[in-house]
Amino acid sequence: QVQLVESGGGLVQAGGSLRLSCAGSGRTFSRYAVGWFHQAPGKEREFVGAISWSGNSINYAESVKGRVTVSRDNAKNTVYLQMNSLKPEDTAVYYCAATRTYTVLSNPREYDYWGQGTQVTVSS
Repeated sequence: QVQLVESGGGLVQAGGSLRLSCAGSGRTFSRYAVGWFHQAPGKEREFVGAISWSGNSINYAESVKGRVTVSRDNAKNTVYLQMNSLKPEDTAVYYCAATRTYTVLSNPREYDYWGQGTQVTVSS
């Protein structure tokens, strides 16, 4: 069983940056791949980026490539989402999710554990 808690969301102006954190519980969290997703009102949950348990494999959605970086610190049981050059269309609730797999997955249905989400609002 893994529990995830996101933090770091907030209100930021367009062009600004935010770093979201996803803190995982459990001794085996370091063996889980972690993905970041976002969901805007009235829209489906969308993939942002994901990182393998080792950190050696990372994948990003085309829409955010070059603006976001996913990283992890397994000693702290934490995965990060650094977002730069934020745009109003990035406004959404951001979720982290975990699954015990060696691959990096972009389909939210393949993740077993989810955090409660953190709101990111980008003003124009």
